Amino acid sequence: MTQRAARSDALRNRAKILAAASDAFARDGAEVPLDTIAGLAGVGPGTVHRHFPTKQSLLSAVVAARLGRFAERAEQLSTDPTANFFDFLADLADEARHNLVLTEALGGTIGAEADEPAQRLSRALESLLQAAQRSGTIRPDLTVGDLHAIILGALTIENRLTTDREGLGLKIVFQGLKNW
Repeated sequence: MTQRAARSDALRNRAKILAAASDAFARDGAEVPLDTIAGLAGVGPGTVHRHFPTKQSLLSAVVAARLGRFAERAEQLSTDPTANFFDFLADLADEARHNLVLTEALGGTIGAEADEPAQRLSRALESLLQAAQRSGTIRPDLTVGDLHAIILGALTIENRLTTDREGLGLKIVFQGLKNW
């Protein structure tokens, strides 16, 4: 039996659900009820459940899309390895600072659907790290696993700073990554 292509209205509804969920999860975290997301998307709860049978499946789809976009961006960087490394980390941290679910995903607490994009992002991050290390500006003993832990630590610092001090934690952490 051949599978039919999704109807255009079903594709639009899915896109609206994902957009609404992405905004709601970023702002309020993973505890947002599916009925609230349905209302934000302008669809009924049944439509949400047809596309995403569980909240975890919706959450995983939102996170997978976000991590995939970051991985794609990291994979396309090529010119100045040190600037690419720090600019990418700053962008990732800035996005995660304002996105509760992305911060959780970087800590590895989101479902299996996000695993492949998370691994892809990790590989791209490792490639950026190795290029910066080869240039001699980043500590040679730093691993991508260390970097994940450091990013999470920097986000914790940033989330505790007042808005007028935003970015200070990252600056301090970034200084520690340099090869003196």
